[in-house]
Parts: sequence; structure tokens; C-alpha cells
Amino acid sequence: MSGFIEGEDRHQATFFPERLDDFIAEDSSVRVIDVFIDDLDLSGLGFKVVPSNTGRPAYHASTMLKLYVYGYLNRIQSSRRLEREAQRNVELMWLTGRLAPDFKTIADFRRNHGKAIRLVGREFVMLCRKLNLFADAFVAIDGSKFKAVNNRDRNFTRAKMKRRLQQIDESIERYLGQIASADRQDAAIAEQKTQRLEDKIEALKKEMARLKKLEVRMLEAQDNQISLTDPDARSMATSGRGTGMVGYNVQTAVDTKHHMIVAHEVTNVGHDRYQLLNMSEQAKNAIGVEKLTVVADRGYFKGPEILACEKAGITTYLPKPQTGNITKGQFAKRDFIYIAKDDEYQCPAGERLIWRFRVEEHGQTMNKYWSSSCTHCSIKAQCTTGVYRRVTRWEHEAVLDTLAERLDKEPERMRSRRQTVEHPFGTLKTWMGYSHFQMRTLKHVSTEMSLHVLAYNLKRAISILGVSTLIKAVQA
Repeated sequence: MSGFIEGEDRHQATFFPERLDDFIAEDSSVRVIDVFIDDLDLSGLGFKVVPSNTGRPAYHASTMLKLYVYGYLNRIQSSRRLEREAQRNVELMWLTGRLAPDFKTIADFRRNHGKAIRLVGREFVMLCRKLNLFADAFVAIDGSKFKAVNNRDRNFTRAKMKRRLQQIDESIERYLGQIASADRQDAAIAEQKTQRLEDKIEALKKEMARLKKLEVRMLEAQDNQISLTDPDARSMATSGRGTGMVGYNVQTAVDTKHHMIVAHEVTNVGHDRYQLLNMSEQAKNAIGVEKLTVVADRGYFKGPEILACEKAGITTYLPKPQTGNITKGQFAKRDFIYIAKDDEYQCPAGERLIWRFRVEEHGQTMNKYWSSSCTHCSIKAQCTTGVYRRVTRWEHEAVLDTLAERLDKEPERMRSRRQTVEHPFGTLKTWMGYSHFQMRTLKHVSTEMSLHVLAYNLKRAISILGVSTLIKAVQA
């Protein structure tokens, strides 16, 4: 091998054994993990730190937590892979003191300490707050769908069940038709083909009976949906037209300056309409401010949610979705100008729509307006096909009008939303791989997501501040 860089003889002994610490770089992220977890009050977070008086000694919670944080930071989520890495990875040997728990012990720790693990992520956010990383008090909120450990074929909704039963009926009819045709063929061939088709029909009938039993369970569920592998996973529509997945909806509030995840929550509700106030308050409490600015997409637009945010000192930026049964080419509600001092609307023809009555709709107080001039209006065809064009106004719609004006003055807020919140989701899904979650049920999936978020925030903080600065901040 002359002329090439040569390695050391693997059989060469050393007079003075090398230390494990010599193999770990001073700027290695593993040093941050070690200092951060050693500084935590594990007992206060809910971890068991007092050894049992009987039985085999257990591994300390700090050792197991370090193992998991390192694993998620380096895209090693599987307990079996963590077991192997603990036996051969020099950084893990340094971090755990050469301890190598078996995969069952590793998996049990994550399953049994879910609540405490989720609180560890909150502690790191508190550290970032102490370092003044959230000084702008401006977050972007969004949700994204993550795949669960549940195949689409093992999830049933009313539409899926109806479609599947219809397919079985059609298949049975087709096979019966083929049996009738086979009877007119040669007897030997017909008998063999008929038997094969009858076996298929029998299998389909058994499948239909199974589906009928599942349908009963499905209809008993609160949302008329059932998942057989992960009972908490739900079928959810995704951004692609006509596409969907069986999984969870992960909500995040992300700091717009440093792209740190301030707050997160895993839900199995497929839409975001009731998450604006929830995520905004979580972010506000995590950052520790009296006033917070939030930007979100139109999926979060819900009048009562926006009103509640306004009362809680949360300034929102989000576009209003265009809804309503307006025929193409006709005037929309935005074409009617509200005159606040008169409590009237002015229509595109210049006529006034006056207040008529008040009504309760879906728990909200609505005011109805229309004009008597509609019957002889020259542009009525562009407005309505009915006798009068009625406009409905929520009693607190002034809050929505203020929101629209605010967004018109600062449209760049929406650009910052996309640039901010899509970054963490893309990174996390890349780390998690094709299957996303590995655990089942909402409780355990929330624990798994907390570890991913902690690893993401840890990596962001190291990138922003550096290892030595972060270690000093933890030890301060």
C-alpha cells in the first residue's frame, strides 16, 4: 500500500490506553445532550429516579433519556437500532458510560414515560426563551398530516365501507355470470372453472360478512370511522386533489426569526378550524409574553377563534376563505360595503341594505340585511336569482373587518408564514422517513413527536448559538 495514507495496525496495543473523551470533538452535539439532561430535575418532571429495594437494578432515567435524545437527533428512532448503536457507537459509549440496554428496556422507557418526555421538550423551549431567541414574539401556526402505523386498507369510513361492499357485490355478480358461461363449455373444463369461481364467491361472501361486523363497530364510533391497527389514527385529506392518508394532524407554532418550534400538539382531527386559539395560547405561554403576533393560513379562519385571540392579546394575520353559494359572475359579499355609522350595507348598484332582524345560527348571533329596491334593480341578474339579495353579518364581524384591513396593510406577513412553518415540517418528515410514526395510539404518538421536536430544536439552537455557548447557557 505504499504511496497511500496508511492506517494504524488494529492489533497494536498502547502503553497508555486512550480515553473515550479523546474521541469526542469539543463541538460535538453529544456534549450538549449530556449537559442539558444532567441539568434537568428529572424527578420533578415525573421520571423515576429512586431505585427499587428489590429486584435487578434498573438503568437511571438520565441514561435512557440521553440515549433517546441522541437517537432522535441522529435519525435513529428504532429501539433495536439504538441497542446496536449503544454497543458500537463511540459517542453513545461516551454518553451512556458504555452501558448498552437491550431493545425491550429501551422501548419500555419511551412507552412508560410519555408525559415526562413531553415535558423535557418544554424545558428546552424555556432554555431558548432564557437565551432571548423568541424576542420578536411572532409565530407562524400550521398543521401537517403525518402517517400512522395503519394501512389505508385497515381504515374504514362510511364512504370506504359503502364502496368496498359495492365492489364485492359487483365481483360476485361478475363471477356468477362467468359460471353461467362456463356451463356451456366442455364438461371437464366447465367443472374445473366453476369450482374455482365458486371458491372465489365463497371468499367474497366471508369478506362481506367480516365487513358487515366492522360496519357495526364503525357506526358506533363517534366520528363513524374505525382503524384496526392504530385505533386513534384517522383518515385525513391532504393537499393533493383527491388524496389522503391514515394518520395524525400535527400542529406547530414556529418562531419566525429562528424557525424554532415554540409549541406543538398532535391531534387526530383532520382540519385546523378550532386550533388557532389553542396553539396561539400555547405559544404565548411558552414564550412568556403578554402580547403575541400570529400568522396562519385560511384553514384556521373561524370567527369565534379570532375573537377569542383578540381578547387574549393575540394579534392574528390570516386570509378569509371565499365561501357561500355564489354563482360565477355574480357579486360576492365583499362587493357590499358596510357603513358602520348607519349599520347598513351599500350594494354595487348604490342602494342601501338596511337591518331587518337578528337570528341565532350555529350558536352565533347573525344580523340580516336587504333592500326593497331589489325588485326593480337593473343589475339584479348579477346579484341574485331570488326576490331579494340578503346579506348576513355576525355581531362581532368588526373584528374580522379589522383583521382584513390589517392583512391588506401588511401582506408580507403571509409570505413569512410559508417561509417559516414549512421548514420544520419538511425537515421532520425527512428525518422520520417514509413511515413517519412508529408508535400507536395518540398518547404514544405524542411522545414520539415530542422527541422529534426536541431533537429539531436542539439542532437549530446548536446551529444558531454553537455548542460552547449553549453549554454555558445550560450551566449558568
